[in-house]
Amino acid sequence: MKFAKTIHLDVSDAKAFPHAARTGEWAVAGTFAFTEAEPRLFSNKERLAFRNGWLGLESFGRATFVEVALIPEQQFEDVVRRLGAHLREAYRAPDMLAAVEAARHEVKDMAGLCDHPAGTLLSIERQFTDEGIDEIVRVIPPQGDGAHARIWEVVEDKDT
Repeated sequence: MKFAKTIHLDVSDAKAFPHAARTGEWAVAGTFAFTEAEPRLFSNKERLAFRNGWLGLESFGRATFVEVALIPEQQFEDVVRRLGAHLREAYRAPDMLAAVEAARHEVKDMAGLCDHPAGTLLSIERQFTDEGIDEIVRVIPPQGDGAHARIWEVVEDKDT
């Protein structure tokens, strides 16, 4: 089965998000975290997390990119349980059964987005609309040997 793992092409996530995911975490879209949010109250970093962040499933931090990878069945089930426990604790799911059911739905949705060759990068863009939250997932195919080219460089601002 294919699933998403966080990947960092540079150090920008550590500076862009309130809490950055670590490289190599299994990840989901994590849009559920914003369903009851007040966008006008977002800090700049929270706005970026909403707009472009995947949710890492170990740190529950955000990453700009995920990479399609193969996930062993047992790790898939571990991901479901870990997300279920997070939904129960952080989002007050009514009970663990409901939390695991919601987690399984979220994880299966993510697996559905990963129907691409291993090494494919995915990015996400969200926006609030009158109907709720819209998402666009962009697919970036692997280049040649599977390595991704650097597309930008982050330079430390000496004035901060």
